[in-house]
Formats: sequence, C-alpha cells, structure tokens
Amino acid sequence: MSASSRPAPGHHSRTAASRRVPGRVVSPFRTDTFERLEATLGSVFGSRTAKALSAVGLHTVDDLMHYTPRDYLSGTQRTDLRTLVPDERAAVVAEVASLSSAPFRGDPRRYRLEARLTDGRGFLNLIFFGKKYLVDYWQRQLSMGERGIFVGKIGEFNDQLQMTHPDFVMLDAAGRIVGAADEKRALMAQVVTKSDIIGIYPARATLPTWQIAECMAMGLDMLAGIVDFLPPSLVREEGLVGLWEAFDLVHRPKVPDDVARGLKRLKFDEALGLQLLMAYRRKESSRRRAPVITHRSGGLLDAFDAALPFTLTRGQRAVGDEIAADMSGSVPMARLVQGEVGSGKTVVALRAMLAAVDAGHQAVLLAPTEVLAGQHEGSIRKLLGPLAAAGTLDAPEHATHLVLLTGAVTGAARKQALAAISSGQAGLVVGTHALLSEAVHFSDIGLIVVDEQHRFGVEQRAVLADQGDHRPHQLVLTATPIPRSVAMTVFGDLELSTLSELPQGRAGVQTTAVLTAQHPTWLARVWQRVLEEVHSGRQAFVVCPRVSQTDGGKSAEPVAAAQEVFERLGSHELKGLRLGLLHGRMSGADKESAMAAFAAGQTDVLVTTTVIEVGVDVPNASAMVVLDADRYGVSQLHQLRGRIGRGSFPGICLFVSGVDPRTPAAQRLQQVAQTNDGFAVAELDLEQRREGDVLGAEQAGGRSTLRLLRVLDDADLIGRARDVAAALSTTALEALDPGLQDMVKAAQLNTDAAWMERD
Repeated sequence: MSASSRPAPGHHSRTAASRRVPGRVVSPFRTDTFERLEATLGSVFGSRTAKALSAVGLHTVDDLMHYTPRDYLSGTQRTDLRTLVPDERAAVVAEVASLSSAPFRGDPRRYRLEARLTDGRGFLNLIFFGKKYLVDYWQRQLSMGERGIFVGKIGEFNDQLQMTHPDFVMLDAAGRIVGAADEKRALMAQVVTKSDIIGIYPARATLPTWQIAECMAMGLDMLAGIVDFLPPSLVREEGLVGLWEAFDLVHRPKVPDDVARGLKRLKFDEALGLQLLMAYRRKESSRRRAPVITHRSGGLLDAFDAALPFTLTRGQRAVGDEIAADMSGSVPMARLVQGEVGSGKTVVALRAMLAAVDAGHQAVLLAPTEVLAGQHEGSIRKLLGPLAAAGTLDAPEHATHLVLLTGAVTGAARKQALAAISSGQAGLVVGTHALLSEAVHFSDIGLIVVDEQHRFGVEQRAVLADQGDHRPHQLVLTATPIPRSVAMTVFGDLELSTLSELPQGRAGVQTTAVLTAQHPTWLARVWQRVLEEVHSGRQAFVVCPRVSQTDGGKSAEPVAAAQEVFERLGSHELKGLRLGLLHGRMSGADKESAMAAFAAGQTDVLVTTTVIEVGVDVPNASAMVVLDADRYGVSQLHQLRGRIGRGSFPGICLFVSGVDPRTPAAQRLQQVAQTNDGFAVAELDLEQRREGDVLGAEQAGGRSTLRLLRVLDDADLIGRARDVAAALSTTALEALDPGLQDMVKAAQLNTDAAWMERD
C-alpha cells in the first residue's frame, strides 16, 4: 500500500464528531467491537502519542488498524538500490560495505560518519553528524550485522544517492536484530519483530516506522478477543479469516501469504459497508415522492428543439431519453451524467430543465464559481433567445424567465432576482453557493442540476433538495471522466449516463509537453506560437498555478504566478498584445469583466489560474500554455485543455515544465499529451493516485471514501460485496444483525454521504 492511501492529515475523528454531546458521551454503535475500534487514540496511548499519530491522519483504533505497511521486508533479502528515486522516502535492506568517520570541518566537538551500502550491484551512501560519542555508537552498531534495514529520505549529493540520518536496525544472518540507530529503536524493533517479515509503515521523521509498529502491537493486544461483526456463515461462504486475525496477519505476518489473506478480509469489510450503505440509501430514495415530469407537446422544450442551430448527437439524445424516463416517475431521479470536455452536457441538462418548466416547476442549476455560473447563464440565454425573455413584447407565449444569482449580484438586482425566484416567475435559476442562503426561497423546485458536484459539500447540496413538499429530481454533471468501476463504488446510489461523442464541428487539440530542462530553447518557441495564433485572429490562455509569488511563503521554490507572469509577458514576450488577468482573489465584478472582455474578443491573451478549469466556453480560444504543468494532476490538465478547441479552429496546448525528463512527473505530462481520451486520462490518474483524489477531496465529505480498496485491482471483490449487500438489504436495516448495522453506521460516518437520505 502507498502512503497516499492513508487518511488525510488533519482529518478529525468521526467518532468524536458523532459522540460529543454536552454533559455526556453517546455512542452511535450497538456492539462492543465497534466501540473498541472507534476508541480515540488519546484514550489508548495518551495525548502525546495520539498527537504524533494524528500527524499521519490516525485518530481512532480503527484508523490505526487500517494503516497498513507500505512495504514488507525480509531480513534475508536485499533491496535493488538501482531502483531508488531522489526525494522519496524508502526502506532498503543492504550490506554495509565501508565505514569512515572524521571531525566535521576541523571541529573536534562534531564528527561526520559516512557509511556505504551495497546490494552487490549498486551503492547508497549514509551520512551522520554528531558528537564523537554518538558517531562512535553508530559506527559500532553499523558494523554489528550481516546487513541492515535503513529507512529515510533519498537525497542526492555529487551525483550520488544518499540518506542523511536514517533510522536503521542491523540484522544477523538469520534476520534477528542485533543493533539499531539507538537503544530505544532497538527495543521497539525487537518488540514488534516477531517473524522474518518486517512491515515498513509510511512514517515521518518525528514518527518512525518502529514507533508506529509498536503502537500496532499494543492496539492488537487491546483488541484481542473482539467478537467478529460479520455473521459466521458469511465469513465461511466468502472464504474470509476472522476480524482480529485479519488485523494480525496484515501487521504481524509470518509468511508472505498472510498479508493477502488479511487484506482480503479488510477490503471485503470496507466494500460491504459501503455497498450496504448505498443499498439502503436506494431503498430510502425509492420511498420518496418527486413531481411527475412528462413531455408536454408544443411546450417550451419543443420550441427550443425546433430552434436549435445544430443537431443533437446520438449520445445527447440517448442520455436525454434516460433522464426523461427517470423524471416521468414519482421516484426522485438521481442520475450522474459524465461527459467528455465539450460533449454537450449543458444542452442535455437544459432540455431536462425546460421539461420541468413545462410541467409547472422551477429548475435550478448550481455551479461552483461565479465565472462558471455566469458562463452557464450566458450560454443558456443565448441558446434560448426570446424563450428566456418572458414578460417582454417579443417573447413567445410559453417563454420563461431566466435568473442569475451569485454573490456578485447585489442591490436592486438581487432584490429583483429573489422576488422572481420566490414568486415562481423565474422558471430557470442559475447560481452559485448564493442560492443556498436562507434569504433564497423557491416556489416549486422540480429539478436540481449540480455542475461539478465535487465542488459542493454534501450538506450544501441537500439544502435545495429540502425545500418544498416533494423531493426534486437531481441531475449531477461532471466533466471529470470516471471509470465505471469507480462510479459503481463511489456513486452506487446514482444511475450513470456517459457522453463521449463530441458535437460536429469541434476541432481537436494537439498537446505537447515542453520540458525546458531538456530543451531550454523551446520556451521561446512557446511564446512564438501564441503570437502566431493571435496574429491569425484567435486567442490564448496562459495558466499559472499561483496568483502571486508570495503565496508559497519565503521558503517556497519559485512557481509561475499569474500576477508576475501577466506583468512580464506584457512587457517582454507578448509585448504589444492585449493581455487580461483573471484569478480567484479578484472581486466578482472584476472577474466577470475580465471574462466578458476575453469572450468578446477584446483581450488577446488571458493570464489566469485554474479558475477557468471548468465550464468556460470561448470558441475563438485556440491556444493554451500551462506553466509549471507538473504542479497539476492529470485529470486537471485534461480539464484545462478542454477550454480550447471548442470552435472550428484546431487547438494547441503546451504543458511547460522544468522538471527532469527522467522523473515520474515528466513522464506523466508526456502520457497526458499523448491522448485526448478523457477516460484514458482517468484510468491513468486512477493508477497513479487514489480514487478519492481523482474525484476530488470533497466528493466524500472531506477525505477519500476508500481506505484500502483500489477499484481497478479489487473490482471482483467489490462486485461480490455488491451482490451480498443486495441480498442482505432485503431485510429492514433495523432487523439486521447488530454488527452489520454498525458496519452501515460506520460507513455512513466515514463517507458523510447523506444527501440522498435526508428527511
């Protein structure tokens, strides 16, 4: 397991949040097993150790037990030192080939110890600094064993790899510990090493792997005798080990197969809890009543379809039929529409919104930013024309009123918008978080469309759904392509529709990774290409990871910042062009003005941050330069380049980075540049990162939903858990075995995904 699979640092104990009641402590669980698992680490180890463990995201005993080693080493093996990469933490098994010590720069009070490790093929240097008695101690320890296990960060000095002050234990020929970096480490390691296999945990300098392992051993002892929360018949049918045995096999394996057996049980528990939660959520949703929305002949939707200047793609028509079928029933629709960048999700959503208005209800589109909300309102108004101008002389009889409400809408305009929304005059409402204010009252919501839903917390998304006597249909849009295996796991309560076909007339985008460390002269060509595009009558984006150079603090390494890049380009590389600046710190009015000027062609080049990542639609924009592109995830890069090539002109996207071409970061940029297939990009992202990262941290309420599961690797196990959950959920939740009820409760607290089950 990788370190990235751990709970994010800063995560607050879900137990503390769910139990804390003034004057007393109330448990949400029915079984002693979950009580013990959900005990806070402070109550077990004390505040000092708990604070250290919280630095790696561990707050409960359950968190601790699921913090699995990132690697398992045998004292009889050797690490291939040629595979080590600078700037990564590593644990290696190697022999000490040589040792030497000397005063540090002539200071007799301070000494330097250098050891050279080898695996028989490659080498790794170890460096220690300290007083003479410490250096003498380390030198004795390093000379005691046949080989050692060394844990630390890989650095580079004089073109050679090295570790500075690594933690280590020395082993004899049989793999037994005979020395260590200090006496305390030796005692810890002897306590936790019960076999030839040693688990190496993702650690920090202040929290070494040996200390984590010692806490694991204490946690296992504390959990001894816990009652398995899965029914014995289910454990037998699925070929699983018991719960405590699974923890023991993962953390104290005797043979390599132990780890796989233990992980199978823990992953099954995780999958089953999540799938049970979703199964009962679906049952609860099926009992709600939503407005029945059916097609009205000759209404607003028919008028819109007749006036469309283009033909809907087959995918748009098919997804539209799926949505229409959902909304024609009294069960609230819960559908996720994922579409490639530029696949026409907005048109699909608008057609559903018009059907809701035809049925006498309001339709709301919730966008994550003011820029995106403004873009949606503008594109919808343009598509509808007089159909969105109810109350004017030229409006057709069945026209409606379109209202935009964001934080930037103030004064009389805000009062007018609020009045139109509350009276029902506004059939179509587009807005940001401002729509969630207590001051906003709707007349009769029939459909809620949430764009880029991972930008909204679960409680925020539920505010609109709780207004009115009925339950509105909900349509979720995402431009982040999600592999079906992820959607099945994380969005098991949503029906899935996919748009992969691009509308006719869309030009493609050619992407190139410009690695300036390898080709320093290419940067000049980058700006030349921007000039060529602008002189051809088109426009360009320049995207920077920061607003200002001061954002990263004094110690941060230089990274392209929008304000500084805007000034430099205007006076040097792009002098003479009309440059605009857009970033998140600007006022709403200034952002709107900058975007409007660019959309109107009054600005040649827009220097911006990722505020334009989603939804911005300027067909004349044909070029994009992403500076320090290695700072972005692959899905984010794909989203960014989706802002160009939206018209009839072919797009050119340049990922500029100064990273070493041999690094994984450079390889990642080149892989994204080689494909325009968003689903291939999503698979790549999924391989390199966690599922929760691919979807966005807020997708599951603040941290990755999945802990040990990897949906690409564990698809069969997840599918089996889904089948088991379907069978179990035929029984009412309150009639389930108490342990299974607690499993559902724990999954609910872990995901915080309650937006489909609110009363």
